[in-house]
Amino acid sequence: MSGRLLAVCVSGSDLLPLPGRRPDRSGIDKRPREGRVAVHELGLDGDVQVNRKYHGGEGQAVYAFAQEDADVWAAELGRDLPPGRFGENLRTAGVDLTAAEVGERWRVGTALVEVTAPRIPCANFARFWDVPDLVKRFTARGATGAYLRVLETGDVGAGDEVTVVHRPGHGVTTGLAFRALTTQRYRVAQLEPALASFPVKDRPKLAERIARATATAART
Repeated sequence: MSGRLLAVCVSGSDLLPLPGRRPDRSGIDKRPREGRVAVHELGLDGDVQVNRKYHGGEGQAVYAFAQEDADVWAAELGRDLPPGRFGENLRTAGVDLTAAEVGERWRVGTALVEVTAPRIPCANFARFWDVPDLVKRFTARGATGAYLRVLETGDVGAGDEVTVVHRPGHGVTTGLAFRALTTQRYRVAQLEPALASFPVKDRPKLAERIARATATAART
C-alpha cells in the first residue's frame, strides 16, 4: 500500500501569537518548504513545537494530514486549505490516515516513521481558523490525521512515495483510538494491543485507563 507526499511543512520562526495565553504563541501556522527537508528524531528541520506538553516529543515528532480530508473541510467551509493549514508537517494523498493502525510503519523519502496516535484538537486550532466551533466539528468527524514517531532519520520532499512497510494487524486504528480517547471512552480497553506504540509520555495514564476499564468489565 502506498500514497504520496504532496507537501512538507514547517512553522519556522513565523509563530502564531496567542495574546493573554500561556504559552503566548503557537507553531500551528506551518508553511510548505521547497526541496528536501531533514527528518530528525524529534521533528523536521526548522520546525517549531512550542507547547511540548501536548505537541512534539518522540511520539509526536511529525504530524500528517490527508488531502482527502482537507478537501472535505474546504468544501464544508468554502475556503482554500493549502498544505500546513491543519498544522501538519506532511500533507499526504492516497493514504487513509483514519484507517492507519497505531504502530504502522511508513517509508517516506529516506526516513522510516511509525504511526503513534491520532491528533486531539485544541482551542488554538479554532483560533487559527477563526471558526469558534471547529473543535466540536472536527471531533464529530473524527478524521484527525496521524502523529508519527521517527524510527530512522533521513529526508523528505514533496512527491515522495509514502509506503506502508509494516502493519501490526491488531485493528487499533487512529480512528478507533480517537473515539476511545474522546467521545467513546468506554472503548478504551480496545487500545491495549497497541499500547506500546503510543507516545511514551502518554503510556502510563493510558495503561491506567485500560486497566480500570478491564477491571470494570470483569465485574459486570
